[in-house]
Amino acid sequence: MSEHSVFQDNGPAKGTIQTWRISTVTGALLASYFIPTWTIFAFRIMVSPIQGFYERPNISLALFLNDYLQLSSFGTVRYAWLLALAKLTVVAFFAVFLAFITQPKIRKTGGCDEALAMALGIGGAISFAGMVMAWKVGELAAMRLHITELLMLLGVAVVMVFEPSMRRAAVELPDWAAADPGEAPSLHKANAA
Repeated sequence: MSEHSVFQDNGPAKGTIQTWRISTVTGALLASYFIPTWTIFAFRIMVSPIQGFYERPNISLALFLNDYLQLSSFGTVRYAWLLALAKLTVVAFFAVFLAFITQPKIRKTGGCDEALAMALGIGGAISFAGMVMAWKVGELAAMRLHITELLMLLGVAVVMVFEPSMRRAAVELPDWAAADPGEAPSLHKANAA
């Protein structure tokens, strides 16, 4: 048994680990949090707009609108529905992303990145706005929640930004870079690369 046979892919699972990018895995983990959480709170707003609007994830927007804009109950319901629609839009983009990553060809080429980027962008804007509004009205528990969600979204966005350049750098390594680490590279091998 040669030393290279241990690392060869055999059978139906050939290449499965190598085709999953870091941003794909972290995006799937992020979707597993945001899809159920934001769907539940959006449906609570749909069932009872005022009561759903005054729950912890949404209270910062509700208090901000009441304190600074002095909206009527109909205006509050309209903004509650807009928030529910925005959260369901983010959920839809995460669901499209999860559907795309089930197809290996789309996953390998990065075709699922657009759906993830849209979910991160819209979700980040909602979380940032919620964080600022929670800070303005002094709601610390809601502010912590929005900061946590925003940091999760920004973390995946940073991974998405830097991952393509890291992959290109790994591909462009010269041939002598994979040589035995105990062997000093010769000038002839370095000049050939």
